[in-house]
Amino acid sequence: MSLPQWIAVRVATGAATLTALCALVFWATEVLPGDAVGAVSGPGATDAERAAVRSALGLDRSAPERFFEWAGGALQGDFGTSLVSGRDVGEVLADRAGASLAVLVPAAVLILVFAGGLGVLAGVRAGSRLDKILSGSTLGLIGTPDFLIATALLLLFTLWWPVLPAVAVVPLGESPWQHPDVIVLPALALALGGFGSTMRLLRACVAQATRSPYAEFARLNGILGPRYLRTVVSNAAGPAVHAFSVMTAGLLGGGIVVETLFNLPGLGYELTRAVGTRDVPLVQGISLVLGAATLLILLGGDIVARLLTRRGVETSS
Repeated sequence: MSLPQWIAVRVATGAATLTALCALVFWATEVLPGDAVGAVSGPGATDAERAAVRSALGLDRSAPERFFEWAGGALQGDFGTSLVSGRDVGEVLADRAGASLAVLVPAAVLILVFAGGLGVLAGVRAGSRLDKILSGSTLGLIGTPDFLIATALLLLFTLWWPVLPAVAVVPLGESPWQHPDVIVLPALALALGGFGSTMRLLRACVAQATRSPYAEFARLNGILGPRYLRTVVSNAAGPAVHAFSVMTAGLLGGGIVVETLFNLPGLGYELTRAVGTRDVPLVQGISLVLGAATLLILLGGDIVARLLTRRGVETSS
C-alpha cells in the first residue's frame, strides 16, 4: 500500500473513531442522573419553571434528534451553545485551549529532553549497571497515577516547601503564559506522569537499534563515539517518534486530571465542570476537540515514523 493510500485509510478510520467517540460521550451524558435544567433554574424552581427551562434548552426533544442536530452543526464548525452559560461553545474552546497548551507544551518538552536523553543513554548501554539503575528507577513512576503525582507535588511545594502557588489563579482576561509560576507544578506533574513509560520505550527502541546489522557494521568498521551514537539514533528515529507521539497523545488525558487538581482553567478543567452540570453541547465540543487532537497527533507520529523507517531501510541497504 502506497503512503497516500495508507494515509487515506488512517484518516477514514480516525473519522469513524471520532464519530463513535462523540456518540458514546453523548450516550454516557444522557444516562447520568439529572440534566442542565437544575443548574440553570436553580434549586428553588417550581415544576412549571423547570418545564419552561427544559423546553427553552431543547431538552424536551428526543436524544437522537438532539445528537444529529449537534453533529450536523459540528460538521459546519458550529458546536452549539452552552446550556448553562449561554456562550458559544466555540468561544469557550478558544478561551480554554491556551491554558491547556500552557501546560501540555512544557510537559512535552521536559519529557522529550530528559526522558529522551536518558532513554538514549540507557539504550546505548543496554544491560549495563547504568541501564539497570535508570530503568529500575522509573518503575515507580510508571505505576503511579497522575493524581497521586500531582498530590505529592502539592504537598512538597505548597506545604513543606511553599515556593509555588497551589492553585492556578489567573486574572480574568489574562493568559497562564503571563504567570509562569502557576503552570510550573501542573506541567511538572504531567511530565512526571509520562516520563517513566517514555524513557523505557525510547530505551527499547535504541537498544534494538544497537543490535541491528547496520550498527554492527559500524562497530566492526571502528565507528565509535558520537558518530556511532548518531548511527544508532538515526536507526531508532522511526520507532522513537511513534513512541513520543503516543506519549504526547496520552498527555491530553492526563491534562484533565492535572488541570482539575490545580484549578487551571483549561479544556480538561472545563470538561469536568460541564460533566457536573450536564452541559451536553460543551461536553461534546471538548470531547470532539480532544479526540481530534489525539488522532491527529497519532497520525502525524505514524506518518513521520513510517517515513523515517523507510529512509533508514533505504540507507542501510
